[in-house]
Amino acid sequence: MRLKAFATAVSVISGMYAHCEVWNPDLGDGFYANPIIHADYSDPDVIRVGSDYWMVASSFTCIPGIPVLHSKDLVNWEIVNHVYDNLPGSKYDRPAHGEGSWAPAIRYHDGRYYVYFCTPNDGLFVATADDPRGEWQLTQMLEVSKWEDPCPFWDDDGNAYLVHSIHRGGPAVLHRMSPDGMRLLDNGTVVYHDEEANPILEGLKMYKRDGWYYIFAPAGGVEQGWQTVLRSKDIYGPYEARKVMEQGPTDINGPHQGGLADTADGSEWWFVHFQSKGIHGRVVHLQPANWTDDGWIVIGEDSDGDGIGNPVARHRKPSASMGAAAIPQTSDDFANPECSPQWQWQANPRDDWYSLTANPGYIRLFSYPCPTEKGNLYFAGNLYLQKFPAPEFTVTTLTETHFSEEGERAGLITMGNRYSYIAIINEADGYRVAVVTGRNDKYAVTPEKKASARVDQPRIWLRMKLLPGEKCRYSYSLDGIDYVELGPECEVSAGTWIGAKTGIFCSSPNVVKGNGFADFDFFSVSR
Repeated sequence: MRLKAFATAVSVISGMYAHCEVWNPDLGDGFYANPIIHADYSDPDVIRVGSDYWMVASSFTCIPGIPVLHSKDLVNWEIVNHVYDNLPGSKYDRPAHGEGSWAPAIRYHDGRYYVYFCTPNDGLFVATADDPRGEWQLTQMLEVSKWEDPCPFWDDDGNAYLVHSIHRGGPAVLHRMSPDGMRLLDNGTVVYHDEEANPILEGLKMYKRDGWYYIFAPAGGVEQGWQTVLRSKDIYGPYEARKVMEQGPTDINGPHQGGLADTADGSEWWFVHFQSKGIHGRVVHLQPANWTDDGWIVIGEDSDGDGIGNPVARHRKPSASMGAAAIPQTSDDFANPECSPQWQWQANPRDDWYSLTANPGYIRLFSYPCPTEKGNLYFAGNLYLQKFPAPEFTVTTLTETHFSEEGERAGLITMGNRYSYIAIINEADGYRVAVVTGRNDKYAVTPEKKASARVDQPRIWLRMKLLPGEKCRYSYSLDGIDYVELGPECEVSAGTWIGAKTGIFCSSPNVVKGNGFADFDFFSVSR
């Protein structure tokens, strides 16, 4: 019996080939619960074009980069694309943790979609597309360091501008741009800077309404910050500032940095933003936004009437929206001959890392060398990873290994600046299944085997369960029915500017590349 059929027959995981709703914000009664996405879609920005909402988010060194998500109601979202498949420069051919794309902004102008972003040391980029689901053209506009969080703006007279901040939390700087948005025309003008009132000003987003120019700008830092809005009648200022959302008495820390959108009929305004949540990264919230009679905005609910909103945990869904139930993809049966959009690598991908056609219905991962620190996977680009999708969840996979050299291994990983995995390892005395931990450090770190067991078959089911308290536990099965726990509970750690990730890999600590590989039958995410 074919492995997929066998796995289904024994009910390894119900619904492994569908979206397993480990987190569903749509309550089904006209209300939603925050976060609307319990996953690391950091620094979200959102626009509405017609009846469609489009969201983008930071990717840092995870590639393909800048996911494009689609929704009809701002609550139910699905990944439909990425802005780029790789980043230019040999630096990104290896993991460059913490670098890559930061805080993108998406806009629609004159029939074209634009996404602008900076990397901390490579400069300013713009990507354009006629269709967000189609091919994006990526251009490096300027090589510069320390710029961050750019946002374009086209004024009513056709003039184009770009606003951005300076790492870390520097002034708001405004540039003139060419009308097509592809060139900067000046050195920029500082239009706002007040480190006492609004330290760490970043994530700038520019809008115009009723003759006022608005710059939405989070301040105060990722963990404890708030949302500020700047406004002026002149695009060059002076700008006055007002705090429009803060944590208040809620348990939603640092609520800020996102995008503003209205409903198709113009009757309601909504703000999408993040909350920093440890190993889960920066999860996505949706807040009602209301304009005041004097031209300011309040985000969330202002229960005490001080003009500063607090984030809501539950709220009525946006009206005038017709959104079908959807969640960002997680489980995968590898039936698609192209990579499903939830997956990302730690570096620009290579053709000799994987194949989705060598064994149709499986993903084949090749045993690519990672000799640094005897196989420290922090330095491995070829980890096939996706975001944590919920506070608690379980992932299960089935792999069949075909190793050629001692030390080759394939398995299931929980990745961060500290990581752990369960894998089949080709050792001198045969196959062993082992739980291994590792980490990044300024000193050399050799991965540590925490537990192992001899197995006499190359095919094995592997499982990871995320536990409360930022821990996980691994188990394995020889038949897909009975699972054996292996090793201690392992610490789960966030990455650099990103949450922890989970996924699969095939790797070798050897300098010389062997011919080994592993076929993975499915990757199932369940409660």
